[in-house]
Amino acid sequence: MQERLNKLIAQAGIASRRAAEQLILDGQVTVNGKKITELGTKADAENDHIKVRGKLINTKLATRSDFYILVNKPKGYLSSAADPEGRELVVDLVKGRGKLHPVGRLDYNSEGLIILTNDGKFTNFVASSKKIAKVYEVKVKGLPNTNAINKLRRGVLLEDGFKTAPAEIKELKHTENNGWYEVTLYEGHNQQIRKMFDAIGHSVVKLRRTKIGEIADPHLKPGQSRDLTADEVKKLLG
Repeated sequence: MQERLNKLIAQAGIASRRAAEQLILDGQVTVNGKKITELGTKADAENDHIKVRGKLINTKLATRSDFYILVNKPKGYLSSAADPEGRELVVDLVKGRGKLHPVGRLDYNSEGLIILTNDGKFTNFVASSKKIAKVYEVKVKGLPNTNAINKLRRGVLLEDGFKTAPAEIKELKHTENNGWYEVTLYEGHNQQIRKMFDAIGHSVVKLRRTKIGEIADPHLKPGQSRDLTADEVKKLLG
């Protein structure tokens, strides 16, 4: 099956797709001995000899394993595979698995569960699914009244014009000055929970994702990771 060269190079763990494009533009990639410099060129890893910087990558593609890794992201890590500003990345928390990328987003100042993988089809399915619930523990400034929380449950219009879908919100044990809630979403608009509580005048102080679909791991400490089981992967794929 023919696939884009930048995708094949990324799957072999040589570079990210973007970096692979630069390798192609720099003339560092050949297919069947012919130098390739045109982006979008496709090749068949089973039948074509693909070399990057003179080294054959077909063996790496043939023995490539798919990894599905659950990470407890600490606050202050970016959910990305690269950052021009040099900030710490969630992918740096997992070593020795080749090029991984996060499934969906968990913003820089939030913490909790996120999945890293090298399987693009898995990523697209899980990140775009409206059936996989994401559950969060949320601490907010002040104590919102019942009417305000009910607005969030019904769906609210955010400042950026996005209308949120109805959300499941359960009250947890509040403190004297802060409300605590369990929020369940089936969508993933950028910084959605923070913007939702901003819309009712109560900014988020702390945000932690505790569950993705049926996957939870209260024993996984910040910065730690573990492989998903085959059963967990199967459940996410439905």
